[in-house]
Amino acid sequence: MKVLTDADIRERLTAPDAVAWMRDAILAAHDGRLHTPPRVHAELGAGNLVFTTGALEGEWYGYRSYDTFPTDPGSQMVVVHDWTSGDVRGVAVGNELGPRRVGAIGAVAVDALANPAATSLGLVGAGPQAWTQLWAISAVRTLSEVRVFSRDPVRRNAFVARVSEELGLPAVAAGSAQEAVEGQDLVVLATSSPTPVLEADWIAPGAYVTTLGPKQVGRAEFGPDLVARADVAVTDSVAQTSAYDPPFVLAGTPQHERLTSLGAVLAGDAPGRRSPDQTVIFCSVGLAGTEAFLLARLIDRLHGVQ
Repeated sequence: MKVLTDADIRERLTAPDAVAWMRDAILAAHDGRLHTPPRVHAELGAGNLVFTTGALEGEWYGYRSYDTFPTDPGSQMVVVHDWTSGDVRGVAVGNELGPRRVGAIGAVAVDALANPAATSLGLVGAGPQAWTQLWAISAVRTLSEVRVFSRDPVRRNAFVARVSEELGLPAVAAGSAQEAVEGQDLVVLATSSPTPVLEADWIAPGAYVTTLGPKQVGRAEFGPDLVARADVAVTDSVAQTSAYDPPFVLAGTPQHERLTSLGAVLAGDAPGRRSPDQTVIFCSVGLAGTEAFLLARLIDRLHGVQ
């Protein structure tokens, strides 16, 4: 049994591998081999223990657990069991695997839905999710410019410096969210904001947008107007958008009915972008089972299994 720490994940998980494995996971979910039920919440008084579970037919089953107690940042755990024996094949403890899996799913979406010539990126947010989005996207696109905005100028500048030093990307700090995203080919929203952080008309025609942050009625970093602005609207889990409590921000609106599964797009069963001038939005909600899928593939790699 392998037990991996955050240091192990940082050292051993590469962006190209993570993106390739998440593409495999999304396709496996689409064709029914990867079971991906919506997340489950266990109420425990002052907080919840949350589980996202998954199973790859004939290979493994597993889960990720995290809490909503007032701890910062707390620690998540991902566990993978062997399908036949039930033995635990591997455990990852910490907070690196989850964001890197989200970043890799975002990069799969960029690769499938953004214009092939897209090189400029506007980023609103400067936390771990913002970081792993850039980490993964840089594996599928050569970025010529990254503009970053967050409300805290100290954090914003430190993030820009880290992007330049560790990822080698040409990053600059923007003075506002509008300055960060206006005219950019790619836009990523990775905030904890309970209210929309941009206006839909800031998005350039033909742009691609990922939204990662809060997305429930009464607490969302974007509004239905952003999805209405898009020609194509995609999510990694339609089932999860229907399972939120409070409801998904698009629940009960025509925009919710427009959402297409990323797996269907990858498999060629649903249209994605059809022309360079179409605007596309990807609502990342967290496809269950993908944390365990990523850990299982990484364990296979460490054991020399291709």
